[in-house]
Amino acid sequence: MPPEGSSSLDRRSLLVGGLIVGTVAALPGTAFAAGPGPGRALRTDPFTLGVASGDPHHDGFVLWTRLAVEPLAGDGLGGMPDRPYPVRWEVATDPGFRTVVRRGTASARPAAAHSVHVELSGLKPGREYWYRFKVERYVSPVGRTRTAPDPATYGPALAMAFVSCSDYEHGYFTSYRRLAEERPDLILHLGDYQYEYRRNTYTIPGGNVRNHVGPETETLPEYRQRYAQYKTDPDLQAAHAAAPWLAVWDDHEVDNNWADGFYENPQIPQPHFRERLAAAFQAYYENMPLRRTAVPHGAEMRLYRRVRWGRMVDFHMLDTRQYRNVQACGDGYRDCPEATAPWRTITGDAQERWLLKGFRASRARWNVLGQQVFFAQRDRNAGPLKVTSMDAWDGYVASRDRITKGWVTAGVRNAVVLTGDVHAHWASDLKLNYDDPASATVGSELVATSITSGGNGYDSDPADNPFLAINPHLRFFNNQRGYVLTKIDKSEMKADFKVVPQVTVPGAAVHTKATFVIEDRVPGLNQTYLRPVGRSNARLRGDHEAGSTVRRECDRPDPASRHGAAGTFPRS
Repeated sequence: MPPEGSSSLDRRSLLVGGLIVGTVAALPGTAFAAGPGPGRALRTDPFTLGVASGDPHHDGFVLWTRLAVEPLAGDGLGGMPDRPYPVRWEVATDPGFRTVVRRGTASARPAAAHSVHVELSGLKPGREYWYRFKVERYVSPVGRTRTAPDPATYGPALAMAFVSCSDYEHGYFTSYRRLAEERPDLILHLGDYQYEYRRNTYTIPGGNVRNHVGPETETLPEYRQRYAQYKTDPDLQAAHAAAPWLAVWDDHEVDNNWADGFYENPQIPQPHFRERLAAAFQAYYENMPLRRTAVPHGAEMRLYRRVRWGRMVDFHMLDTRQYRNVQACGDGYRDCPEATAPWRTITGDAQERWLLKGFRASRARWNVLGQQVFFAQRDRNAGPLKVTSMDAWDGYVASRDRITKGWVTAGVRNAVVLTGDVHAHWASDLKLNYDDPASATVGSELVATSITSGGNGYDSDPADNPFLAINPHLRFFNNQRGYVLTKIDKSEMKADFKVVPQVTVPGAAVHTKATFVIEDRVPGLNQTYLRPVGRSNARLRGDHEAGSTVRRECDRPDPASRHGAAGTFPRS
């Protein structure tokens, strides 16, 4: 590969699964080259869905955009004429594009809803870049991205955030905006990027504050339209433009609680469900900054992958939907002996082998699993029966045991599981035997609350949560909306649980509810900060910055809230 800026680099465009991976050319310059596309000119700005980048490697990343002059058009094609459009793109080392290091052209094609994926390599490791697109006379917003550090180095501390569960109808995406303002190096989205329901099917107390357009998503035009509606949100656009993303799906990108090739309720025939899967997978690829390895083939899509951030972190991004056995005992919370059957798997055999092999090969300081559903045991019954969620890893106990023992046997230095799905912040120690409180702690789990799903939630005392009393390895709970911001270096991983007080009105301020630290080679969580319930949003500068432990001075949760009473369990 010629060095960055070499004019000898001229790679051809690749046609992959009907989608274009754009031309890569090293053509230094300061402005887009002139030249309109063929045919009738576009009548308005087509960059209504923003820009994004993703899947960073040490020498490159993926750039994404999608053209739409009428984003909510019912055919899912964004009002675009039925012809390809040449889309020019640039990558620069500065936000003003004074030093352009890559420039090329990609084709936005009707078959891919005029989306563009540009897969770049040959860039310098461990540095920031800025990018933009142009079609005809229209120039896109500028996005910020970065490459991972050189594989032989640790690089500086990594600022990584993770999020999940953004239901457009349940609130404003303020947390995406606040996350963008943090300027992280990397963002992980752990699923439920969009929701499939028709208007007012899934409601919050007091009624939804925004409305979905269109029916429940089942066809490719409907999924495309729904993604377009979400992507018109300026706060979501800001989060995409702020940093590269690593994205994986959960259930609502297709259908609530789907499993493998099965509909939410396997007892109700849905003969065209595989066609629905194929439509959902195609739309997901079209709307995410994913590499060509993720191009779907009908109702199959390889989404699990490994991304290395120098020697600091190996990210193992999992898919716990596509290959799982159907949820046991009819789904939901159950006392279910079948959940412990040794043949049950949430990852499928091939993905499990891939993950265990990755543990054995890893030399990273931190091994991070980015995945969808609650990993630690979460028993809701204080008596002798074990009542757990069949949709989470509790419904696949043997699968969880094999993977946990896999990282222990491989000698993984620091294992951390990141989770979404459950619409609340959680933190837990991971055990080899959850039924024995004295069992060794072998890792940590950090769970991000939702961006909006479930509405405002409530500011809560962890001591009021029944799960924490029953499960001593569960260390923290809060039911407000927000995200988790981490800082990872060679000595520790620090996690700030960020929350906003409300999402039913836009523009709320964000604050840190709690902070946990995981020390190198010391499995388990150390809580260094907890913001008392009911305090103002002003920063508690002295306590937080000193990293001191703060005594809880907690109010009771609001029993009138849909999720407010202790002992109730929100839909996810």
